[in-house]
Amino acid sequence: MSIENCGTVKIAILNLMPLKQATEADFLRIFADSPMPVEIDWLKIKNHVSKNTPQAYLDAVYKNWEDVREKSYDGLIITGAPVELLEYESVTYWKELQEIMNWAHEHVPSTLYICWAAQAALYHFYNIPKYPLSQKMFGIFNHQVNDASAPLVSGFESGFYVPHSRHTEIRKEDVLKVSALTLLTESPESGVHIVTARGGRDIFVTGHSEYAPDTLHTEYQRDLNKGLPIERPVNYYINDDPERGIAFQWRDDAIRLYHNWLAHYCTPI
Repeated sequence: MSIENCGTVKIAILNLMPLKQATEADFLRIFADSPMPVEIDWLKIKNHVSKNTPQAYLDAVYKNWEDVREKSYDGLIITGAPVELLEYESVTYWKELQEIMNWAHEHVPSTLYICWAAQAALYHFYNIPKYPLSQKMFGIFNHQVNDASAPLVSGFESGFYVPHSRHTEIRKEDVLKVSALTLLTESPESGVHIVTARGGRDIFVTGHSEYAPDTLHTEYQRDLNKGLPIERPVNYYINDDPERGIAFQWRDDAIRLYHNWLAHYCTPI
């Protein structure tokens, strides 16, 4: 299906990020440039209490998965979450997330798992472990395309950039052991990037292409102010100088990635 021929695409976004309104803005900005209209339902974990978003806002804007599980969606996005150093089974909402992932596996044409959610889904479905990093993977990294025929990376060329911000990783050798998985894109620096399964019904993305230009800067300043060990984000500031501003070099490919997903994967089963 071409982008031009798509009608309204109905997607749900399970937003596990702490700053939920900032994450909403990231995705709304990406989809605002889409040639086809996108209808979004924002989902939340039922019994999880957010520390950064008022409950009244969540009640007004967000739905529980249980309330929409009978609704038909063309696609689902599950975001990252700041729990990556915890064992999966120690995450308070792990059982509910497993139920949502199982439901998506059967009822949603394509699910896009982002960052921690990608690691969690690969563990849940394929028992692929995550590993702690000695230093945070933090910055904008160069990536290569392993299979240019995949519609998801249509228009991409090796040498595209993606933001990463994480303390854990999945390893290439573990992915390659599973015949059901395809390693679509990767980076010599940040490792595994996009893994697909079931013809694109499951897409696992370790980076954050949707990030706004200043997101990593905000994280960097936050950690500096807290006295946490943090290095300057790689390939992020112009001439590596925060005073010179940010090189927003991932924008076009970010839009391309999400628009390819909408056009080629978010279609009825």
